[in-house]
Amino acid sequence: MLDLFSIFSKGGIVLWCFQSTSEIFSPSVNALIRNVILQERSSNSTYNHNALSLQYKLDNEFELVFVVAYQRILQLSYIDKFLNDIHLEFRDKYKNELTSGWHNIDFDFKTTFDSILKQCEQWAKSQEKLPKQMRTFEDSQKSKKTVASMIERKGDEKSKKSVKIVENKSITNGTNESVSDMEDEVIAANRAKLAQKLAKTKKETKKSPKSPKPTERVKKPRVWELGGNNRDLPSLDFSTDKEGDVEVVQDTQIVGQMAGAIRDLEVESGSSSEDEVEDKPSPKKSGGMFGIFKGLVGSKALTEESMRPVLDKLRDHLIGKNVAADIANKLCDSVAVKLEGKVLGTFDSVAKTIRATLTESLVQILSPKRRVDILRDCLHAKEQGRPYVMSFCGVNGVGKSTNLAKICFWLIENNLSVLIAACDTFRAGAVEQLRTHVRRLLALHPPQVHNRTMVHLYERGYGKDAAGIAMEAIKYAADSKIDVVLIDTAGRMQDNEPLMRALAKLIKVNEPDLVLFVGEALVGNEAVDQLVKFNQALADHSSSTNPHVIDGIVLTKFDTIDDKVGAAISMTYITGQPIVFVGTGQTYTDLKALNANAVVNALMK
Repeated sequence: MLDLFSIFSKGGIVLWCFQSTSEIFSPSVNALIRNVILQERSSNSTYNHNALSLQYKLDNEFELVFVVAYQRILQLSYIDKFLNDIHLEFRDKYKNELTSGWHNIDFDFKTTFDSILKQCEQWAKSQEKLPKQMRTFEDSQKSKKTVASMIERKGDEKSKKSVKIVENKSITNGTNESVSDMEDEVIAANRAKLAQKLAKTKKETKKSPKSPKPTERVKKPRVWELGGNNRDLPSLDFSTDKEGDVEVVQDTQIVGQMAGAIRDLEVESGSSSEDEVEDKPSPKKSGGMFGIFKGLVGSKALTEESMRPVLDKLRDHLIGKNVAADIANKLCDSVAVKLEGKVLGTFDSVAKTIRATLTESLVQILSPKRRVDILRDCLHAKEQGRPYVMSFCGVNGVGKSTNLAKICFWLIENNLSVLIAACDTFRAGAVEQLRTHVRRLLALHPPQVHNRTMVHLYERGYGKDAAGIAMEAIKYAADSKIDVVLIDTAGRMQDNEPLMRALAKLIKVNEPDLVLFVGEALVGNEAVDQLVKFNQALADHSSSTNPHVIDGIVLTKFDTIDDKVGAAISMTYITGQPIVFVGTGQTYTDLKALNANAVVNALMK
């Protein structure tokens, strides 16, 4: 039934392995290590890869990983028990060798493995034969409720229910008398509260002063500013491009500030950290997040019970910093799995150990799993004689067009010509907004300075097929030797299936080099829902066997959240993709690169 079972150290040394078939399982195990264990996603002990289901168990004391793999279509109920039993058996049998760090010896574990596997399979069969027994009344929650507890909890608001309980014939006479006394007290207290409320209402109620008599209103004709004629109406028509009518003042102060790589983001926090509180000589050390856990020290192995108070407070702290509730729970569970069984030093506290582990995990989550160098990729595409294509997607109002213009300014500052494809053919004013950005960018980088036009706008009006416009724009950029194409798409909600299908079509037809999801730093749980559904829609509505999903994230409105930076954690945890750009303001230079350490430090304060 099992295809693979392996025991290996976290350093990569395989201690023992069982394999029932000649199939190569290395890609599946490597995917488990790369996507789950190394990315601190250990809260869920099951991982699916291709047709296999992999379950694992960590031994943090000896730094071991136990992995079992089987076909996903099978429903094996004994896997959890099998992993626990074989983990304990292997530890007990080779405890001396593991303590001494002898990982290269020959572990004779085949007989024990077969015995435990057989016992677990028999246990699973016996559990299937046992009929499910109904829960007795003593085991139910209803049996634990007493009349007194129900009155105490519900007496203030639902005294009628308590009276009905008192009138139950099954209650003894003595109980009836005690309950009736309690009912009298509840009723008297309710009457007193009602009297106080009525008295307070009478005092606050005052006669309103007589309002002056309303003057007679005479309907007058509205006088329009234009005098009613049509001679000035053409000035209100923005459907045509009239560059001469718009005066753009060139702001030379920002020119040249964005040359080179984007500067790292700096996050300021007004609250004091735990370390700052510890340095103060004051006897009260309650200012820090983990101040109440300073006394938990000792040379002992960490358990779920000893870590639970710290983890609960940690989870609430993360949710308060705008981390999605589900993500906060998974992060805390991952820390618990990673630390369970680890032996603390004499002067190591539980709180500091958990804090350090979580900080390390958060930095690892925010750190890109692959190289992110857009300038280098653009130059590489230019050498190949083609434009580098980036597509922007997201929900309505998150700032796609604004941040697209910031990225365009950064590319121009690095001597790359840009074509903006106006593929938002739905929202009124979307094309005009991009026209304004193009005029401002051309004023900052006029053609005579670069001996060529650095930014172009490709538009075909409204109501057209966005995928077709993007295809034409990419072809035009290739013919005109333009370096980069930025595709602006219409905002759409993640539940709108027709629009999500159109977005998947645009990406499938044009195959951009980079698909960026634009999300707000203001949202918490909503960001998770948006990313999951956007990714799922791009995968479901694509006819390709290897669909192109989200490659990176643009985090906007970061300057409005102070130190509540949890949305960055939520977004990167869901997709595993990096945050490529961070928008922090309204000017073209307000574009930053995510600094993982700065974000985590603000999150942990």
